[in-house]
Amino acid sequence: FHVSAALGITLEENTDNIARSIKHLVAQGREALFDAEHFFDGYRANPDYALTAIKAAYAAGARWIVLCDTNGGTMPAEVGRITAEVITEGIPGTHLGIHTHNDTENAVACSLAAIDAGARQVQGTLNGLGERCGNANLTTLIPILLLKEPYASCFETGVTLDGLVSLTQISRSLDEILNRVPMKQAAFVGSSAFAHKAGLHASAILKDPSTYEHIEPSLVGNARIIPMSNQAGQSNLRRRLESAGLTISKGDPALAQILDEVKAREAEGYSYDTAQASFELLARKVLGQMPDLFEVKRYRVTVERRKNKYNQMVSLSEAVVVVKVDGEKRLSVSESMDTEGCDRGPVNALSKALVKDLGQYSAMLEDMHLVDFKVRITQGGTEAVTRVIIDSEDGQGRRWSTVGVSANIVDASFEALLDAIRWKLIRDSNG
Repeated sequence: FHVSAALGITLEENTDNIARSIKHLVAQGREALFDAEHFFDGYRANPDYALTAIKAAYAAGARWIVLCDTNGGTMPAEVGRITAEVITEGIPGTHLGIHTHNDTENAVACSLAAIDAGARQVQGTLNGLGERCGNANLTTLIPILLLKEPYASCFETGVTLDGLVSLTQISRSLDEILNRVPMKQAAFVGSSAFAHKAGLHASAILKDPSTYEHIEPSLVGNARIIPMSNQAGQSNLRRRLESAGLTISKGDPALAQILDEVKAREAEGYSYDTAQASFELLARKVLGQMPDLFEVKRYRVTVERRKNKYNQMVSLSEAVVVVKVDGEKRLSVSESMDTEGCDRGPVNALSKALVKDLGQYSAMLEDMHLVDFKVRITQGGTEAVTRVIIDSEDGQGRRWSTVGVSANIVDASFEALLDAIRWKLIRDSNG
């Protein structure tokens, strides 16, 4: 169908084109790979010709014959069956590859089915990037092949266990380059991949991580998270505090005080399920371990809409922040205009103004940037309360979330921003 409808040639002409193209590449000393587009659809429609086409490529000298599920609609069992039949028909598994698409959320499963059947090359992309619904996700396939049986003891992938530790950082760095928000639910590398809400799951994790974790998070460079809420027990709270470097003994009255504070704040609209950095700062305040870094005395934000010199209507945000740092009051002013002359909004202006003149701390914040910004209205009507969650990242690849709540969206954003800055300064100061 694709040969006649898309290419507009006969089957014989297509077979001849395949053979001549591969022979030309081989004659140039190149390693030839033949991606058999729409192979599985073609095999179902005309298995004899599908086999004829790939055999022509292999006979002409192709190093790899890659079976492609271009439409992404073939199920794993069928991929495995057809791959095995191709090997039986004379294409060795050591020269056979698989290329899948994720239109049915089966790209990884189909890739593994082909490997199980004998294919020895697997194609995919980092974070599953690709047309339509994406391709097989290498950030899922790689750890499966290295950590799960029977693959771990059977195959050499070229990726070491030491290298695997960088997987989460690589995944998030790619998202940062593409200006995408990392998928929290992503297997292995997502921020929720090893997150356990308070209750039975979190309690069991404290006793034995294998009860609800299929691998140790550090193997892929990820980390365990136990989100905090007013439902958290004291054992879960102690473990969360320990992960933040805060040691507190069992039965300490401060534990109940922290939980009471969380409950009171949640009643106001705060949520610490994902805002782990803000929770840590809250706990430090209750424990009396919050360093006096700086104090914001006041701030002001203005947003002006006007015509520029090209008679185009543009907006410009400007922020003024007065802080007390190192015993001295400092006033900073900043606009939100970026290098391309675009307005980045009032929160950006506030961030730039605040970081601009924090004395000894300014240099520590140069590699920090905001990567996600979420707004939620927690109450309706004229008494609406706005909750803002800010995700930040720095040059070390650390990613943290903070929360702010106010009837004013800018004020809520500024509160979350202050928490983000304070958390980074504390972590960097503590090493």
